[in-house]
Amino acid sequence: MQVQLESTEKIVHLNGVPARIWEGHTAAGVPCHAYVTRIAVSESVDSSEFERELQEHRRPSAEIGAIPSLLVL
Repeated sequence: MQVQLESTEKIVHLNGVPARIWEGHTAAGVPCHAYVTRIAVSESVDSSEFERELQEHRRPSAEIGAIPSLLVL
């Protein structure tokens, strides 16, 4: 499965850990969202562009905006 995601401004807490919500869709066009707590790049590559782009966030959709900031799983 392949998923294309975009970072949003929305952050929630999952079991005390902050998680940014990313929204996107599968290769087949099925809408989805992911709760990302960590993301990393290998130390052997130049990550400066990755780090710059990682600071870019879009507004969440209305559906994602309605998710409570504190989730209990």
